[in-house]
Amino acid sequence: MTPELRPLFDAQRAASLRDQAPPWSVRADRLRRLRALVREHRAAIAAAISADFSNRPRQETELAEVFPTLEGIDHALRHGKRWMRVRRRSTGLWFKPASSRLMPQPLGVVGIVVPWNYPLYLAAGPLTAALAAGNRAMLKQSEYTPRFAELFARLVGEAFAPDEIAVVNGDVEVARAFASLPFDHLLFTGSTEVGRHVMRAASEHLTPVTLELGGKSPAIVGRGAAFDKAVERILVGKTLNAGQTCIAPDYVLVPREQQARFVETARRVFASLYPDLGRNTDYTSIVSPRHFARLASLVDEARAQGAAVERLGDAPADAASRRLPPVLLTGVDDGMRVMQEEIFGPVLPLVPYDTLEEAIGYVNARPRPLALYLFEKQRADIDRVLAQTVAGGVTVNDTLLHIAQDDLPFGGVGASGMGAYHGEFGFQTFSKMKPVFHQSGLNGLGLFKPPYGKTFERMLKLLAR
Repeated sequence: MTPELRPLFDAQRAASLRDQAPPWSVRADRLRRLRALVREHRAAIAAAISADFSNRPRQETELAEVFPTLEGIDHALRHGKRWMRVRRRSTGLWFKPASSRLMPQPLGVVGIVVPWNYPLYLAAGPLTAALAAGNRAMLKQSEYTPRFAELFARLVGEAFAPDEIAVVNGDVEVARAFASLPFDHLLFTGSTEVGRHVMRAASEHLTPVTLELGGKSPAIVGRGAAFDKAVERILVGKTLNAGQTCIAPDYVLVPREQQARFVETARRVFASLYPDLGRNTDYTSIVSPRHFARLASLVDEARAQGAAVERLGDAPADAASRRLPPVLLTGVDDGMRVMQEEIFGPVLPLVPYDTLEEAIGYVNARPRPLALYLFEKQRADIDRVLAQTVAGGVTVNDTLLHIAQDDLPFGGVGASGMGAYHGEFGFQTFSKMKPVFHQSGLNGLGLFKPPYGKTFERMLKLLAR
């Protein structure tokens, strides 16, 4: 165990036991301090993240991280007091006049493992839910975003006592030790492969986990779609953060006769989104040399195995700045690594289909995705896809936006994750919804006890009729 972790955890556990049911005023104060931290330091946060990526535009950080973080905090401040209320539940007829209720209760100390791709939002989102639920929290930031991690640790240290929120930075060994702490709940956002290790470490203490993973999220372009608009929204969703988004479209199912049109339209759309790409600072770089090399190898291997590479940008890939212009891949097959692994970058395979049933079957033959996108105007086809596929979340006629809805849960299913958070769903994830039964002074349960005789038998027949 890394020596500094256990004292932090023990201090938070002791503080949690001293104040096991913090009132809304305390929770709201913590949320307001978190909101002020983000608002007042948004420029420094964007600069640190950009430096970690080599380049990420301030506007992208504002849109994809600062805005949803503040919205999520404001949503919790508006509704959190109501979430805390004890909820009445019905009581079985034979047990009346007793009463039943659900009592939300903080779990205690929550662990949050933060990925590198959206290091602010994917720290502050779970943290908002944990604070609204009345918990203490420890966060492990990614070693791939060291400048932001250092800044966030300093800002949190200035705004919060260590027994309220603590930020831990370090390498893989620190992450392993962190996941092995006996948290009351552990939320991990990252790859499926690492998620398995996190779950294994948490199982030592039977720590419940929420795993926000990834996988290959499909976009289906229906024959009734507004085609050019569909291509634009898929590209916007794919090029945000250069595709380094867990819910980015991973591949596109497109009607066979429209595949060539998709490529042509994508070139035109991308040129309008990122003109003069070689000097355009609106396009984000790949986070590390290792990830850049992995993405380049996916494209090279697909080409060597017969795929056609359709480049969208007017600039070459640049390993020094880690700028990787997006490419479309056609002629892909299931044997290619690009069709087996989550891509997590600006590489987009096109998979042609002949019928909608074929497209649905293609999705269902693979692990259940974190997100699914459908572009279609025909209500019957929309309903068919929604009814016949299973995904962590769906956006119809756009991409990504279901994650920004605070009144919808965000989470995966199957290999793309377990559990969910955001809004009240996050409050419930980090709470024990404790069932409480209140017995009445006047009740008939005294008849149901030994010695079992005729009266008991008659009562039993009434119950079982």
